Amino acid sequence: MPAKEVVPQLGLPSFSCPLCGAFAAQSWHEVGLSEVTEDQRPTLANANDMIPSSVSALRAIKQLKKHSIVMLDAEDHGFEADNALLNVHVSKCFSCEGLSIWIKDALIWPASNAGVQPHDDMPSDVKEDFVEAASIVDHSPRGAAALARLAIQKLMIDLGEKGKNINDDIKALVRKGLDTEIQQALDIVRVIGNNAVHPGQVDLKDDRATATTLLSLVNLVVERRIASQKRIEEMFNNLPPSVRDAISKRDGKD
Repeated sequence: MPAKEVVPQLGLPSFSCPLCGAFAAQSWHEVGLSEVTEDQRPTLANANDMIPSSVSALRAIKQLKKHSIVMLDAEDHGFEADNALLNVHVSKCFSCEGLSIWIKDALIWPASNAGVQPHDDMPSDVKEDFVEAASIVDHSPRGAAALARLAIQKLMIDLGEKGKNINDDIKALVRKGLDTEIQQALDIVRVIGNNAVHPGQVDLKDDRATATTLLSLVNLVVERRIASQKRIEEMFNNLPPSVRDAISKRDGKD
């Protein structure tokens, strides 16, 4: 059955994680304020700089590298919050261990997913880039387009190609009988996603609609090249063995 899709809401024990896309349990946390000393200044944390003191901390840091804008320091610093920050909460995903930030009942981080959800049968490594792209569509259509192209490049491996050069992979798929519609969808994402990062070629600075369409095309490719074939294979395997044997003999595969 397809993965369950539940829109994130404040206080829900489980929902579809806005970071990794998985339907997963969520733990909820309050936020507190602790005043720093006069000689301290705000600094930016980097997951690569964190030194784990246990296996669980190491696992958490590996996950943080995927979602390193908002992080949880697993070390005990020995301080308690001076004041509670009301109407601000953090949810932690059981699947990816990523953190989401809420103000009142609104999800503030990560940004909205532009209304485009990854296909249920999308491979997990592709889904990671897809979800990130969807989360930045409103703020950076160019970045979303580039991530959509990266998602297609990774998807090529699941389609049986090398995944190193999208153009070569599409050419190989065409030789194997790739439908024209899917070839065009792949080339649209390839060309626009690539040109989006080259100044003067494609201006996607404010073009949210195009970036969203690219994500929809990624879903289309997954549906036509992975999901539909998966459903057909499952239905064929459910045929009686005698029928499948007869088909194999007819086609000279015995």
